[in-house]
Amino acid sequence: MDISVIILLFAEALLALAALYFSGLLKRPRDVAVSAALVAAAFVLRGLCFSHVTLDYVNFLSQWVEYFRANGGFAALGEPIGNYNVPYMYFLAAFSYLEINDLYLIKLLSVFFDIVLAWAAMSLTGLYTASRAKRLTAFFGVLFLPTVVLNGAYWGQCDSIYAAFALLGIYFALSERPAAGMACIAVSFAFKLQAVFIMPIFVVLLITGRVNIRHFFIFPAVYILLMLPAVAAGMPFMDTITLYFDQMGTVGSALNYNSPSIFAFSANVQDAALASKLGILAAFALMLLTFLLAGLRRSRASMWAVLGCALVMAIGIPYLLPHMHERYFFVADVLTLLFACAAPEYMALPVLAQFASLLGYHAYLRGYYFLPMSYGAVALAIALLMALFFTLLQLFPRQKR
Repeated sequence: MDISVIILLFAEALLALAALYFSGLLKRPRDVAVSAALVAAAFVLRGLCFSHVTLDYVNFLSQWVEYFRANGGFAALGEPIGNYNVPYMYFLAAFSYLEINDLYLIKLLSVFFDIVLAWAAMSLTGLYTASRAKRLTAFFGVLFLPTVVLNGAYWGQCDSIYAAFALLGIYFALSERPAAGMACIAVSFAFKLQAVFIMPIFVVLLITGRVNIRHFFIFPAVYILLMLPAVAAGMPFMDTITLYFDQMGTVGSALNYNSPSIFAFSANVQDAALASKLGILAAFALMLLTFLLAGLRRSRASMWAVLGCALVMAIGIPYLLPHMHERYFFVADVLTLLFACAAPEYMALPVLAQFASLLGYHAYLRGYYFLPMSYGAVALAIALLMALFFTLLQLFPRQKR
């Protein structure tokens, strides 16, 4: 790792500390000193991960950057390169102009959004508690969350981007800025299809009166706006709209890909096609049940109830769907953490989510199973039941005697 990468990583560390400082949470010199030490530790940890190379980088990301480099950078955006949506490709095209090793640039981008994600988690936590300690715990909890560190700095994945915008979307919507919230969830979806696991919370926000139907028109407008540079470079407009439909046709036939979903129990399934359909139906049923409960108890749908609904869907939808990968619980990992920061009695939730997700990460990154994935599926089933129980308590509070 050359000096330019170290300088850029140091600059990102300073940005993380500045985000904390200007949030007003660092009241005393001791707060600044402790936070600086924690930020330094978080970024040293990431720096130690930066040189790791995975097959995803070798077979895909590096090839895409090299294609941009050989074909005029941004001018090649009109070509069908890779299977990521075009907003992420803008960054890869930009990297093709630089002399810095693109492995480090890809990871620096993800680490930057680790900071945004931590800030979004801290801000969302702040809607549920005035405690500085709990909000700071959410910020540093995200920066040190094993799946967050491994996803970007070690693996070179970019899930922190869509997750950061998804959390910002919820935060803005709950902060009476629904237009900004809808714009953020559109950006989240534009970066990763996996945003669909948390996007339905905006229907709950609509049902509970925090978002108006007119705000939903912002979603396609923002999405199309993000596609325009690729269209200007020559990509057919309809290709940018239908890219995710094309991706759905390439998910593979296996019911499970190192995921702690219910299909971790599918080894002896005789009819995979039927099991797949039942899983999709179950995921839709869970989503519709969440909408129904929010609608029936609209007057009881506090911000805590909305957060509970978000937890249920972020855990439950990918848990029930077939063809899931190990990284698809990324938003659930972060949501369970910030929820536990605001409500420490539910600290078991992020522990269960991390245990489940890390089993999948270990399977991919190390090439073998540390424990059967069914153990993770059991952990997530418990987490989902806890989230459902909490949500029902919020919507149907016990009557005081």
